[in-house]
Amino acid sequence: MDQRIINLYDEYTHKPLTRKEFLEHLIQLAGGTTAAMAILPLLESCSATAKTHSGELFTEYITYPGVNGEMKAYVARPKQTKPFAAVVVIHENRGLNAHIEDVTRRAAQAGYLAVAPNALAPLGGTPANEDDARQLFTTLKPEESLQNFIRVFDYLKTRKDCNGRFGCVGFCWGGLMANNLAVNVAGLRAAVAFYGRQPDAADVPKIKAAVQLHYAGLDERVNAGIGAYEEALKKAGTRYELYMYEGVNHAFHNDTSAARYNEAAAKLAWQRTLAFFEKHLG
Repeated sequence: MDQRIINLYDEYTHKPLTRKEFLEHLIQLAGGTTAAMAILPLLESCSATAKTHSGELFTEYITYPGVNGEMKAYVARPKQTKPFAAVVVIHENRGLNAHIEDVTRRAAQAGYLAVAPNALAPLGGTPANEDDARQLFTTLKPEESLQNFIRVFDYLKTRKDCNGRFGCVGFCWGGLMANNLAVNVAGLRAAVAFYGRQPDAADVPKIKAAVQLHYAGLDERVNAGIGAYEEALKKAGTRYELYMYEGVNHAFHNDTSAARYNEAAAKLAWQRTLAFFEKHLG
């Protein structure tokens, strides 16, 4: 697919570009309305393609107090009755959806108590329409969202199936949140960010966790902040791993978005993520 189309979709999903404007530009790049409508399903996520990992897992939906209303989360873990290390899974700027629940089950299958909070819960939950979900994200207050995710660790401490060892993994909007949790949660042992924006360099010395960063080579918007972040990590002596996946796009791990998903990069990044958790949470 023409990289200009991928870049246009990235602009549409992350910047103030209306759907009307996006479609007008897409039609121009595709060479006509028919071609644009054929391309559109390849760009937009399709929750129906989220895999159903139906292994021996216990799953449930839970609530916990947020700073601006009740938070809700999806939980998955092995069925064995014992304490597990906990991994917080953080969604993209679409809220908690079928894809992120699928990723949560993948973490559970690897032997973790995985919990995926929904940042949109205080606003009524995740809309079925992705445009509506992204619009709701523009109304979130960053500090309130950060505190709502910090509070999930307080909730986890109350669970008998949690052994007190904490990690997190986030994607896009969730990648920034994972970086910010590393700054703000002293008890966090491992933070993994997939193509997420970086925290303020001045805050990096606060990080106690080990950090793993996954970036897409074609993701110019997010990658612009890598240099300052890595310099700050080195200066602070923070344990970190940084991987660049050349020739792939932002959201390459999301297998419900056909145009941007890259199977080889996604599998390698997830293998590295699980190895990182095993090293720091085991």
